[in-house]
Amino acid sequence: MPPKKYYTVWEGRRPGVYDSWDVCKKQIEGWPNAKYKSYPSKREAELAYSQNPAKHIYKKASTTPSSSVETKKAVGSPNKDSLCVDAACSGNPGKMEYRGVDFQSRDEIFHRGPYEEGTNNIGEFLALVHGLAVLKKQELPNKILYSDSKIAMGWVKKKKCGTKLVMNRRNEVLFDLIHRAEQWLEKNSYTTPILKWETEVWGEIPADFGRK
Repeated sequence: MPPKKYYTVWEGRRPGVYDSWDVCKKQIEGWPNAKYKSYPSKREAELAYSQNPAKHIYKKASTTPSSSVETKKAVGSPNKDSLCVDAACSGNPGKMEYRGVDFQSRDEIFHRGPYEEGTNNIGEFLALVHGLAVLKKQELPNKILYSDSKIAMGWVKKKKCGTKLVMNRRNEVLFDLIHRAEQWLEKNSYTTPILKWETEVWGEIPADFGRK
């Protein structure tokens, strides 16, 4: 009998973690740019789901000295005058928290959570909006804001949290925060550059919770 597998679906009809290939297949079959991967344990699959799929399904830069140097030259180095944000989630959904860390000093500028029944993507979105609000209040409009989540960056650009999580009594507080974040984006303008943290070249973002 083949070993049991669990399937993480980041993008499909219903993203989530499944213990059956047949069920997983229904979520991805015919879905444009579906993102999914199998894992030997439920824990690994759930952890992967809480992270950016690029860390799991995209090819990493070559580790040979020549191409590594070329990659680093092409990407450059991170700007030290920046605020870095990240989120962590235990399970999906699960307890979620997020924070912002100053790149240069490594001081934690803000830390919120944990919140019940959240997702990593929601945390990344709230962290970005929180970071924007902090930099605007500090009158640092051109200080760079780094995130390692393309999904959250896209949601901020659209001014809308694209989560498919359903609100219930346990996560009402979290959905209130989402609503307030969306309102902030609608009512405020900003010139803060939001840039992708290049994990493959620079390592983990300074705001990372170190639970991978």
